[in-house]
Amino acid sequence: MSESIVEWAPAKLNVFLRVVGRRDDGDHDIETVIVPLDLHDVVTITTATVHEVTVEGPRAADLHAAGGESIAGRALAAFAEVLGVPVPPVHVSIDKRIPVAAGMGGGSADAAAVLRGLARHLGVAASALPEVAAAVGADVPALLHGGVVYADGRGDRIAPVHAQPTTWVVAPARFGVRSVDAYAWWDADGTTGPDPGALIAALEVGHHDLLGSALFDDLQRPVAARHPWVSETIDAFGEAGAAGAVMTGSGPTVVALARHLVHADVIARAVPGSFVVTGPPRTMGPGQSGVV
Repeated sequence: MSESIVEWAPAKLNVFLRVVGRRDDGDHDIETVIVPLDLHDVVTITTATVHEVTVEGPRAADLHAAGGESIAGRALAAFAEVLGVPVPPVHVSIDKRIPVAAGMGGGSADAAAVLRGLARHLGVAASALPEVAAAVGADVPALLHGGVVYADGRGDRIAPVHAQPTTWVVAPARFGVRSVDAYAWWDADGTTGPDPGALIAALEVGHHDLLGSALFDDLQRPVAARHPWVSETIDAFGEAGAAGAVMTGSGPTVVALARHLVHADVIARAVPGSFVVTGPPRTMGPGQSGVV
């Protein structure tokens, strides 16, 4: 590798998350639509003498404080193991910008970016990557794809959704929620939400009011029962005039749907600590789009 390979790793939100039930292997069957966002980490891959992953940037300390680590190292190992392709030592540097333990898919996005970068580095066809992504983690196939997708099963079976662009206001919490905890709380006290057909149709045609009224996340109620901030923030977005608001993924981040950028700015000013994003992004960054 004569030059560094740089990949953007877009965050995501779930316009809905339907938990169908717990599987025998301890994971959960879900249905969801995932929208990648223009908020992103930056993953840089360079040659090295040993495999190494380092995390820097404005959210690096949050990752350390959460007691977690990037799953980029897992992506390196899975690339070699699943594809049978030796990976020469590389240094993976992650500029961490996506909130940590927030339900926005930062770790999975980083892993997907590592897979794309390694494929470029080693001349591996992009069509080989979905199998590797599924071995790394449940959200990785969706974030490898690069566009809006419907996902079911463990989240590893995906299909493209031809969605209209959307604008959102994001309120990250000052605390994190581990996915394993959110799903355990659902096991103890959760229900399965409605058929998402009308919601998906609203997303496809860009009907903001219908989409906003239909947003749901089956993990929201169990998480909010333990962290009232979630419900309080959803209420604050409603009072600010959002088309709808919901917790995303395993939380605790809350996202609010805006009708356009000016509307989003008004909402963000009314809810301190929030910021505006759009999705899907027009490009995945220097490496271009993901895998179809």
